[in-house]
Amino acid sequence: MLELVTAHLGAFVIEDHASGARGALIDCSYEVRGHSYMMAYMTPDPSDIDQMPRGGFRASCLDRLLETDRLEYLDRDDVDVSTKRQVIGALDWTGRFFKNHQRFAAIALDLVADVPDPRILELGAGHGGVSRQLLADHPTARVTITDLDRESVGRIAASDLGSHPRAEVRQMDATAIDAADGSYDLVLFALSFHHLAPAQAAQVFAEGTRVADTLLIIDLPRPPAPLHLLRLATMLPAALVLPFAHDGVISSLRSYSPSALRSLARHADPSIELTLRGGLTAPQIVIARRAP
Repeated sequence: MLELVTAHLGAFVIEDHASGARGALIDCSYEVRGHSYMMAYMTPDPSDIDQMPRGGFRASCLDRLLETDRLEYLDRDDVDVSTKRQVIGALDWTGRFFKNHQRFAAIALDLVADVPDPRILELGAGHGGVSRQLLADHPTARVTITDLDRESVGRIAASDLGSHPRAEVRQMDATAIDAADGSYDLVLFALSFHHLAPAQAAQVFAEGTRVADTLLIIDLPRPPAPLHLLRLATMLPAALVLPFAHDGVISSLRSYSPSALRSLARHADPSIELTLRGGLTAPQIVIARRAP
């Protein structure tokens, strides 16, 4: 099983995730069908956040295999717009069909339940479905809807959200938020955090907690390596033909573990306090606030 899946993952997984890193050498060996394999890793120095594995500094050897530097179609400049639209459309459809938009909006609004007219910033909004749900579920919330991709921003602006009286649509980088300190009550980043490399991801913690009282990140969970391997095995056949599934495999490989999330927040600012929720299959929920 391991031999089969790792062979198919060859197009997605990079073999050396800690090249040039400082730290202790880890030797890992295993045997499959009479063949012996050995992997050697340098455990990264915790101060070198960009060398951190997606599973965290103490990730197992197998977990280190289950990550990639390969980009999703949504992040590539050499992919045609129609393919990206297909992926975004599929994300919006699954969000509506499985009621993720409603679920994510409810989680966000619960965090600002004591604020009469909450100011909410959504980063990486993509299709705008969650922002639309926020506006529908709260009669006085003001939502700033942003994305890094100009095409996505234009598409959102041309929709009903572009003319909504309580919405503002802007192009914005999640790692360099164009807003003054304390401009918002809540920053929401849903199902996009895994797109970022560790140094960028740490910057989101710094920026999100700078411009808002609370940063809410909702993203894919990173299960223990054996379960992760099984999940990837079920996704791989479809990933060969469907753009949405292709990006789903890469998203899974790039997802961060709870340990990694704590390291990212600590690197951004030791005063940032995290509350982590979620399960093996449920979305991972991260609530970040700076200590008083």
